[in-house]
Amino acid sequence: MQRNRCFESWQRVLMVVLFAASVWTPMIASAQAIPSAEVLNRVIQEAYAKYKDVKDGATADYIPELAKVPSELFGLAIVTARGDVYTAGDVNYSFSIQSVSKPFTAALVMQEQGNANAIAEKIGVEPTGLPFNSILATQILKPVSVNPLVNSGAIASVSMVKAKDAQERFAKIMVFFQALAGEKLTVLEDVYKSEAATNQRNRAHAYILAASERIYSDPMEAVDVYTRQCSIGVTAKQLGVMGATLANGGVNPISGVRILETRYVPKVLAIMMMAGFYNESGMWAFTTGLPAKTGVGGGIVAVVPGKMAIVGFSPRVNDAGNSVRSMRAIEYITDQLGVNLFGTGR
Repeated sequence: MQRNRCFESWQRVLMVVLFAASVWTPMIASAQAIPSAEVLNRVIQEAYAKYKDVKDGATADYIPELAKVPSELFGLAIVTARGDVYTAGDVNYSFSIQSVSKPFTAALVMQEQGNANAIAEKIGVEPTGLPFNSILATQILKPVSVNPLVNSGAIASVSMVKAKDAQERFAKIMVFFQALAGEKLTVLEDVYKSEAATNQRNRAHAYILAASERIYSDPMEAVDVYTRQCSIGVTAKQLGVMGATLANGGVNPISGVRILETRYVPKVLAIMMMAGFYNESGMWAFTTGLPAKTGVGGGIVAVVPGKMAIVGFSPRVNDAGNSVRSMRAIEYITDQLGVNLFGTGR
């Protein structure tokens, strides 16, 4: 009888151990060591050499000032969760962050509200499957705004930043972005003026949101702050640190300062995975398997949780507004490092 009870006890212990192993083994596998400095430097230089002469795509011209950006610029940066930086090409050129700003503002809203569900309830988290500036999406989708990474949802997201006026609202966004980057950032005023003069479609988005009670400040104030947010200048290195802060669970890996509470990071990355590439998000997940955000200024930031951010910058974008050189380079780096979150398939 005693022997049977001992055997049963050991069975229970074994079951607990096996269960723990089943839970922790995938987590351990996903948290493998960051690749060596030699590997990271080699891969980023290879990617730069491989795609620097690609001529596909063209600079975005619906914002006139963006059409003036030299189309041959191309920079790549990898910033690890331990703060190491690897670069190739034009990584010190300050370009307008544009839509790459959207997940960071959504993160600020989550933290201010003290609840990630505030975004889900007041904006939404579903992809549209349509272009980022689609008016049609606001008409055929019942909630009107469905995620903070398309223009309608991004304008609503800006409107949720707690502030008494436009100046305070933008100041809070800028302070948050600078903390993420660990450096002082500035607005590219020529881009802001050019965008403000041609943002009639975004104004339409704001009024449509207002008609459905899906915007939470004065509509035109929200559009202006959103336009100024999109005109913030960043370099590939600075954007890499912003992305690496997400990869590092909300702690800036250079400054060591916590910028975003850890509990919000998975929510931000989930939105990026589902809608970060607009109507090419499915193909991006299929080929690269990383949460990422793109912008018509030519920047892309991809995040490997626990390991690194991979950034590309090149002004030549495709019809969806995604930087061609940056996409191909990040895909190459991801494949070479084997950091696709769904597995490499090798």
